[in-house]
Amino acid sequence: MEKQTLHLFNSLSRKEEEFIPKIPKKAGVYVCGPTVQAEAHIGHMRSAVAFDILRRWLEKSGYEVNFIRNVTDIDDKILKKSKEAGKEWWALAYGFERSFERDYRLLNVLPPTYEPRATGQIPEMIELVEILLEKGYAYLAPAPGAEGANVYFDTEKWEEYGALTRQGKDPLPAEQEAGEGKKHPRDFALWKAPKPGEPSSASWDAPFGKGRPGWHLECSAMSHRFLGGDFDIHGGGLDLRFPHHENEMAQSLAAGWGTASYWLHSAWVTQKGEKMSKSLGNGLAVGQICSQFSPWALRYALASVHYRSMLEWGDECGKEGMEVEKRIFRFKEEAEDFLGRKVSEEEAEAFPVEGLPENFVSSMNSDLSVSGALACVFDLVRSLNSSMRFAGGKEEGERGILAVFSMLSVLGLSPLSGAWSQKREEEDLSVLVEALIEKREEARKEKDFEKADSIRGLLEGCGIALEDKKGSTSWRRINTDEGIN
Repeated sequence: MEKQTLHLFNSLSRKEEEFIPKIPKKAGVYVCGPTVQAEAHIGHMRSAVAFDILRRWLEKSGYEVNFIRNVTDIDDKILKKSKEAGKEWWALAYGFERSFERDYRLLNVLPPTYEPRATGQIPEMIELVEILLEKGYAYLAPAPGAEGANVYFDTEKWEEYGALTRQGKDPLPAEQEAGEGKKHPRDFALWKAPKPGEPSSASWDAPFGKGRPGWHLECSAMSHRFLGGDFDIHGGGLDLRFPHHENEMAQSLAAGWGTASYWLHSAWVTQKGEKMSKSLGNGLAVGQICSQFSPWALRYALASVHYRSMLEWGDECGKEGMEVEKRIFRFKEEAEDFLGRKVSEEEAEAFPVEGLPENFVSSMNSDLSVSGALACVFDLVRSLNSSMRFAGGKEEGERGILAVFSMLSVLGLSPLSGAWSQKREEEDLSVLVEALIEKREEARKEKDFEKADSIRGLLEGCGIALEDKKGSTSWRRINTDEGIN
C-alpha cells in the first residue's frame, strides 16, 4: 500500500511510525555533528548525507524545518591532540571545523538552520547540571589527581535508564568496576574537573566547581535551547545510540526537559566488514576519495544505500557513481536541448510534490527508501530519453523533465545545482592549469625561459599563482586583494 504520509523507523519504539510533528507543518530536527579533532572521513559524511536527504524531503513535503547540527569543540581527544601538535586546543578545533564545513559544501550538504558550538553553550550546560544535582539524579565525586570534583549522573536513580537501547539494566562484566569515584560503572560524567597539565582556557567556573562539560551533556543543553523541551527528530550515527544517546535521553528526561519523539540512526560505512573510523586507522578522508572520484559520485554512493543499511566501501562504489553521473548530466544536456532553454534549480525546487511520480513519493515516505526513489528517477529518465527523440509533446515532456530534476534535488543530486556546476568548472580549470604547467615544464627543460615566463604570466593574469618546489610545481588561486609579490 502506498504511503501518503511520512513514516520513519523510530529507534525508541523499534518500529516504523507515522511522522506526526509537535506543531503542524513544522519540524524540529537535531543531528549530532562532529567532534572536531581530525579531518572528516566518509563515515561522517554518510550520516550528514542521510539527514540532509531527510531535511530536503521534509521541506519538499511542505514542512518548515528548524535543523540544528552541533559542533563538539571541547573534548578529551581535542585536548590530547592539540598538546601533541603543539597548538592551542581551540585553534586545532576551529581548523578541523572549517575542514568539515568544506567537505559538507563539497558534497552539497545544506547548511543547518543553526550550528552551535559546545563552548558557546556553557551556561546552559551548567544550568542542566544544577537541575540534576538538585533533583538528586547527579552527585559530586573526587577526581583523583585533578583540582575539584567530577559530577556524575546516577543511572541507578533513573529507573527509565536504558529505554532507548535496552542496555541499561544488563549486568556488566565483573572486571568493569566503577572507578573514578563513580557509584556504578554505567554512571557518566556531566562535568569534568580540570586535570593537571590541561590549559586553564579549557575549563569554566561553575557553582559545583571549575571544569568542563561531559560529552553527553552538550547535546541535551543545545537541543533544549534551540528546539525546546520536546521536539520532533533526533538523528545521529548508529554508534551514538549507546552510550551517547541513551545518556542524553536520560539526563534530559530526568531534568524534566523532555526530548525527541523520533530517534533516527544511520548505519556505518565499513571496509572489509569493519566500521570506518580514525581510531581503527581505516578512515578514508573525503578529499582522498574525491581525488579519485567526483564529489557527485561520492554523494551518490553514500545516498544510494538505505540509511539504516551498512555501506561496504570499495572503488566499485565510486566507479558506479561516476557512471550514473555521466548519465544524469547527459540527460540534463539533452533535456535542455529538447526544451530549447536552460532549466534552473529554482524551477526544480518549486515543482510541486503532487506532480512527482506516486512511487517516488511512496518510497520517500517509507522511511526514506532512496533505492525505490532512484528507481523512479531512472525509469522516468529512460522514458524521457525515448520520447525526446520525437517532435511534439513538449508540454508533457517539460513536466517530466522538471519532475526528474525535482526528484534529484530532493536527493541532493540535481545537475542543476550550483554546487555541482561550480565543482565541474573547478575540475575543468584544474585540467587546463595542469596542462599549462606541463607546457611550462617542457619549456624550462628546453631552456626556453621566455616561453616559461610567458606561461607563468598568463596564469597570473588569470588569477593563478605558481609555486616551484624541488621536482614539482603547485598552484593556487590568488585572493583579489593579495596580488603577486
